[in-house]
Amino acid sequence: MHDFSALARLIKTWSLELGFQQLGVAGVSLAEDEEHLRDWLAQGQHGTMDYMARHGSKRARPDELVPGTLRVISVRMDYGTGDDGAAWDTLARDEQAYVARYALGRDYHKVLRNRLQKLADRIAAHIGDFGYRAFVDSAPVLERALARDAGLGWIGKHSCLINKSAGSWFFLGEIYTDLPLPVDEPASAHCGSCTRCLQVCPTGAIVAPYRVDARRCISYLTIELKGSIPEELRPLVGNRIFGCDDCQLACPWNKFAVRSAEADFRPRNDLDRSTLVQLFAWNEAEFLARTEGSAIRRTGHEGWLRNIAVALGNARTTPQVVGALATRRADPSAVVREHVAWALARHGAD
Repeated sequence: MHDFSALARLIKTWSLELGFQQLGVAGVSLAEDEEHLRDWLAQGQHGTMDYMARHGSKRARPDELVPGTLRVISVRMDYGTGDDGAAWDTLARDEQAYVARYALGRDYHKVLRNRLQKLADRIAAHIGDFGYRAFVDSAPVLERALARDAGLGWIGKHSCLINKSAGSWFFLGEIYTDLPLPVDEPASAHCGSCTRCLQVCPTGAIVAPYRVDARRCISYLTIELKGSIPEELRPLVGNRIFGCDDCQLACPWNKFAVRSAEADFRPRNDLDRSTLVQLFAWNEAEFLARTEGSAIRRTGHEGWLRNIAVALGNARTTPQVVGALATRRADPSAVVREHVAWALARHGAD
């Protein structure tokens, strides 16, 4: 008979050795979160992300997604770059490109999944074979609710998870398991009366505390949405070409965030300092080469050019900006041509 309390303590020690900053254990009951999800879906606030609804109850019921699941081991790994001031500076320079901090380095899915597998291997080496599946944003999982129940933080009004001593610049991962480990105390909420995230959102996507309408969210518009970005939202996108961090940059709890020591999360290809004109010049082969092993691949080259065209339309009118846009006036993609034409019209160059 295993001592599962002792095993839980060992697992937490091993997680730190593998580079995670925190590990907790949650149960599988998420009834209130399931109701919140159902309401969000019913209002269509998931936009075109049909996969959010496709899996039905499995997203909020771990034991339906992976039969036999008794506990969820939840981990977090910091990715903060310690450059919140630099991030604001980039957003203020309309000729520069802004990429969400999480996407500047190597694809976090690969980093966390590899570490979670190593953690599972250590557990198996200690107790023998056991039932488990590891997830990193790769299946219908309510990861923030599970992380909250595992004591890793609370869900903020912007819907991101916040940790009292580490802010919100971290990734989450899970191991669903049939091990009856003792569960940790859920985290309590500490947003209080603060509404900075709601006030700072460029498109007003945080329509109420704890409620994000994806259809207005810049992360959704620049990553998940295929086709055209609604015209009325394009001016509000600014120079954000992949994702958005404004709600996290404004959160006062991120004054406690720690700079990540993970080499994999350091910026690649000067994405933290590149201009829109430079990135708009990437052909598809260069895009694929420079985004190898990066989360940016998700948007595809067409989405990349669409997003940058919008940002160029929001930049100050210069010969360089207009000239760059003109190079793609006849792009093979109808989507790119549409956004280029919009951007050129913004500069009176249509």
